[in-house]
Amino acid sequence: MTEPVKRSPHTSSRTYSSPRREAQKSETRRAIVRAAHDLFVTNGYTRTTIADIARDAGVSPETVYGTFGNKATLLHRTWDVTVGGDNEEVVFHERPEVLAIRNEPDLAMRIRLWATFSTATQRRTSPFMRMVEAAADAERAAAEMLAEIGRQRLAGLTVMAQAAADTGQLAISVDECRDIAWATTDGAMWHRLVEQRGWSDAQFADWLATIWTASFVRPSPVGDRRVTSPAPSVTDG
Repeated sequence: MTEPVKRSPHTSSRTYSSPRREAQKSETRRAIVRAAHDLFVTNGYTRTTIADIARDAGVSPETVYGTFGNKATLLHRTWDVTVGGDNEEVVFHERPEVLAIRNEPDLAMRIRLWATFSTATQRRTSPFMRMVEAAADAERAAAEMLAEIGRQRLAGLTVMAQAAADTGQLAISVDECRDIAWATTDGAMWHRLVEQRGWSDAQFADWLATIWTASFVRPSPVGDRRVTSPAPSVTDG
């Protein structure tokens, strides 16, 4: 009778995970998401196939399915990476750069920082948003994605509006602040003024800060000589 193989006391029962293998898996995910983003925006969600994405990512269709399951899941993940600007799993309004804006005590300065940051975000997200909107009538996955984007934006802007109110410098209600910010940051105005009318991102951010300041900031008491520095401009391109 063959004796059972004895397990060495130094052998772990856990599956060994190579750091290099994990890095390769992460890079594969990033490559798939990059390919999906570019194809979705260029060709539209409906016309883009998993085979197309696999080809541009340099992997097999089976790898795409094995990594993300289906095209709808990949659409959601592509949005998360697009809005965040990276692959970090962090709620948007809890990201360090957003927390830095929320921690600025002077509301007028905070709004300029917010407008600059929002402009950079819209440059990334506007083409994706327009693609999802175009596909929403015909594709259930796109319609669900559009609704989810709306919920995410409203939740995040509610946090920002409440934080503005907490400074004691907000001239309007939290709901009004949220709704004005929501209406002016969906990418539509950015697309019209920057992409169609040739404005620079810096010009758009300055305009956005101006209308937000006029709407949001309670006038300083007489004699208050606070001077706020302009926010850094967004680099065009």
